Amino acid sequence: MTPAQLLDGLLQGNPPVQRRAMAKAITLLESTRTDHRASADELLTAMLPHTGNSFRLGISGVPGVGKSTFIEALGLYLIGQGHRVAVLTIDPSSTVSGGSILGDKTRMEFLSVHPDAYIRPSPSSGTLGGVAEKTRESMLVCEAAGYDVVIVETVGVGQSETAVANMTDMFVLLQLPNAGDDLQAIKKGVMEIADLVVINKADIDATAATRAQLQITSALQLLGMHGGSGHAHRNTEVWHPKVVQLSALLGQGVDAFWAAVGEFQTIQKQNGRFAERRQNQALSWMWERIDAGLKQNFRAQPRVQTLLPQLSQQVAAGQLAASTASRQLLSAYQAQG
Repeated sequence: MTPAQLLDGLLQGNPPVQRRAMAKAITLLESTRTDHRASADELLTAMLPHTGNSFRLGISGVPGVGKSTFIEALGLYLIGQGHRVAVLTIDPSSTVSGGSILGDKTRMEFLSVHPDAYIRPSPSSGTLGGVAEKTRESMLVCEAAGYDVVIVETVGVGQSETAVANMTDMFVLLQLPNAGDDLQAIKKGVMEIADLVVINKADIDATAATRAQLQITSALQLLGMHGGSGHAHRNTEVWHPKVVQLSALLGQGVDAFWAAVGEFQTIQKQNGRFAERRQNQALSWMWERIDAGLKQNFRAQPRVQTLLPQLSQQVAAGQLAASTASRQLLSAYQAQG
């Protein structure tokens, strides 16, 4: 299908046609084939006027915290409120085979078959930060198709899930009731960029959930007092990260969670940070693609391709410092012009 045909399919109200167009569009955008890039760029440009009208929600948390269960409970709740929900799930790729299981849809058995929901699993393919390389582009496809809530679920490998915060309107971190003590709760990284922290599985141990809520609340307040996070001044014009409890399995607390999300949206739009965040994300996306393009172009240079095997072997054998080899390769790349 041509980019024009894909866009026409995305904008149609016919669900089967739209879903097929979404799948084909995301596959095109994720393709690494050189001949697909021009078509992908054409599609992105054509889609832009039809994007930006959704709320983008990033969800992260360690394996076993119940991300899929939470997303399904939230998605069904939002659909009941009249929303259309798209979920982009990222599965870790094997460092051995390069493959991914892509089994998130099986863990959301009710949401995955709902006509007002769209779930797309993608492999991380070695991309750091818990997201796939083309997650941003996939979000635009969902928005063009009329989904007004787009949820991005990260691979969930712990404290490195920071990239998703740079492409969503709100970053939510899921925690377990008995995840650790104050020192565990105060860990920087994902904690200091979280807009909302959710204590999931609160039904298992109410006392532990309450204790975790108090500990993490204190940790967030402490992080906010030391600059950097922008939450130092306690005023109603700035969003201050909160901690809520819920049980995704039982569907308890989902309404309170969404109420907190609504409060976040209201405050961020009133103080102008919502629009500012999206503008910064668009610029960040541009530089990420520039970095990726430069690396690809670097590897494709004939002189680099000639030198790379020999220098790599010398570095691996301990005969040449990695910094020296990198400088030689960069000099060869620059000399190529």
